[in-house]
Amino acid sequence: MIYRLLRWISGIAIHWFYSDIRVTNRIAIPHRGPLLIAVNHQNALVDSLVTGWVVQRRVTMTAKATLTANPFIAVLFRVLGVVPLRRASDEIAKRHSGAVDRSRNTEAFSEILDILEDAGAVLIFPEGKSHNESRLEPLKTGLARLAFKARDDRRMPGVRILPVGLVFEDKAAPGSAVAVNVGDAIEMDSWSGSDAGALTAEIAGRLRRVSEEREIPGRDVPASAPLEPSLTSLLIRAAAGWGRFTHELPIRLARRLALRQSAEADQPAMRTILLGTGLVLFTYAASFALIAAILHSTWVSALCVTSLAIGAYWAAFERHIRKR
Repeated sequence: MIYRLLRWISGIAIHWFYSDIRVTNRIAIPHRGPLLIAVNHQNALVDSLVTGWVVQRRVTMTAKATLTANPFIAVLFRVLGVVPLRRASDEIAKRHSGAVDRSRNTEAFSEILDILEDAGAVLIFPEGKSHNESRLEPLKTGLARLAFKARDDRRMPGVRILPVGLVFEDKAAPGSAVAVNVGDAIEMDSWSGSDAGALTAEIAGRLRRVSEEREIPGRDVPASAPLEPSLTSLLIRAAAGWGRFTHELPIRLARRLALRQSAEADQPAMRTILLGTGLVLFTYAASFALIAAILHSTWVSALCVTSLAIGAYWAAFERHIRKR
């Protein structure tokens, strides 16, 4: 329930920042079975949000363990079921030496394997870091080793690795477009041998084809194309107009603050989404309290706040109705 709610909120948030999210080969996303999703990593937290929105089934996220140094994030990770992974580079920096504990992710790997054994989907960034390069960075072998552990050690049938490439028109610019290119999955049942290096090279090749070798596809339907006149379309337009009117100020403020505070290209969208979500939720709470105090009715207050949420949804998705 919490995952669905946060996915709904994050879907609205990313569509408020980016004008369009265009998905190619969506049909290649498996709806069931153990799945490892390999995604290129150029836009920090936004990469997880976009992938989680496009993949309709529940997706378990992974993230670098250093983020859990923040108590709030540590609690959030536990609530959302995010699996923290300890990177070798972080361990070296922490220990001030070249010695790395090779068993550092044993517990995390075991948790991921349990999720796969329950036919779950897990998102992993095999580059191991978020970056601003246009090309794919060298991949770590952790994803391949996980796939072999699932197939060989846990004897899981049907394990697949799905490459997903994210291409941003301009990841720092509000109103720009995002392409989500889904590649063909690697079927571990058909993969011979247990060479992590060879499998990593295959993942890199497929991920490269859907990320750095792809561009933003054209729109299926022009954004300006009018909806067919009907009562439903008129209601949607009214709700979207209400959403834009009531959310314009907090969203603009969040964008301005995010752009002012951002030093890297992968920060504006992430900070806008986080700040914007916080400001919008604050305005919801303030609206509820104010209306309840004036009208002495929690029912009317709840109805007004519900109208705000509905408006936010249609303001974000009005132009995508024909694609859904």
